Amino acid sequence: MTQMTHRHAFRTTFARFRLLVWLAVFLVSAGSARAELLIRITEGADSAVPIAVVPFAESGNMPAGDSVSSIVQSDLAMSGEFRPLQPSKMLSLPSKRSEVYFRDWRMLGQRYLLVGSLNRSGDQIEARFELFDVNREERILGETASAPASNVRSLGHHISDRVYEAITGNAGVFSTKLAYVTVTGAGDNIRYHLQVSDVDGKRTRVRLESDEPILSPAWSPDGKRLAYVSFETGKPVVFVHELTTGQRRKVADFPGLNSAPAWSPDGKSLLMTLSRDGNAEVYEMDMASDQITRLTDHWAIDTEGAWDHTGRGIFFTSDRSGGPQIYHMDRPGAEPRRITFGSRYNARARPGPEGDYVYYVHQRDSSFHIARTNLSNGQESVITRTESDDSPSLSPNGRLLIYATREGGNSVLTVVSADGGAAYSLPAAEGEVRDPAWGPITR
Repeated sequence: MTQMTHRHAFRTTFARFRLLVWLAVFLVSAGSARAELLIRITEGADSAVPIAVVPFAESGNMPAGDSVSSIVQSDLAMSGEFRPLQPSKMLSLPSKRSEVYFRDWRMLGQRYLLVGSLNRSGDQIEARFELFDVNREERILGETASAPASNVRSLGHHISDRVYEAITGNAGVFSTKLAYVTVTGAGDNIRYHLQVSDVDGKRTRVRLESDEPILSPAWSPDGKRLAYVSFETGKPVVFVHELTTGQRRKVADFPGLNSAPAWSPDGKSLLMTLSRDGNAEVYEMDMASDQITRLTDHWAIDTEGAWDHTGRGIFFTSDRSGGPQIYHMDRPGAEPRRITFGSRYNARARPGPEGDYVYYVHQRDSSFHIARTNLSNGQESVITRTESDDSPSLSPNGRLLIYATREGGNSVLTVVSADGGAAYSLPAAEGEVRDPAWGPITR
């Protein structure tokens, strides 16, 4: 079978689903694109907490580029939960408690205060930092951390994580990674790039480049592997990519469709959609033995499996009710329960880590948004304001959600808080960027 015939068969099999229409976007011309993303803070929540991140005192020759304190300030701002004070508005620049006059920070309306110092010794930079509750005049965090001088961004993200957790009680995600796909070139020269970056779009690395589409990246729970779909052999095939070594292996190359990989919470198996038996169904593959088990069995199309928070049940998309809707199966072999009812199209489920919500692509009139359903009462809420939204992915702490959309004709990755408050966008410097996947916490 020719390469174009394989592609046609893949698209035809899923003609009823817009959830895979985005594949067509990858197969058309796109403008040139550089690897990096830009960051654009859009808005914080109305209840954003005032915090002053004082520029850290420095001893020794610091590397060029963003300072540690500016990285922390940017991280906290892009979470949407904090409103950092601009350094130009600060009345003093303390680096330790003995230099702090709390009345000055109360006068400036600050709730929290972060101070610190950096010392370079050889190739290492050591940071000492303290976080204070301004109203109570209490220190709530005091730590030391270090990193190679070449890895200042990781040091800044680590401090941001510690500050975020100390204030909110939730794990910070500033040290996690994003995976996404970019498209470069035009016409016969289109190239597809699987990329990994920091959550702010910095330190991008190309992990795979191909002249055939790359789709659906999915992180393993340990953050060491990416599963994805590649057309490099002329048909959709699921690969697993070891990020430290660059080694790859085919894990699903069956006749027909191989798509939508999703890791189990323990990393021992993958969900995927296969049509090896004639119809598209959700299967589980044991990664140690490569044994596959069919989980759905219906005349309709079942696809896009995702494990629930228990690691026993799955959500999936099916058109068994006449159009794509989200279903939940609480254990293998159980009768699936329909979850979504609010519109004729709901697809690509992404369950929250606590089992309270499930997020998905939702059609309303002619627009596509990201919505969520409260699993305890069935209440549905639309949480995005853009109109061509796809590929939702939750942060590992469940507080933020990234998705692909278009703004002014340009492709953008947008991050919102899980209840819909906009935090920041990551437009491509040029060209196309889509299919984001938020990596796990690995520290």
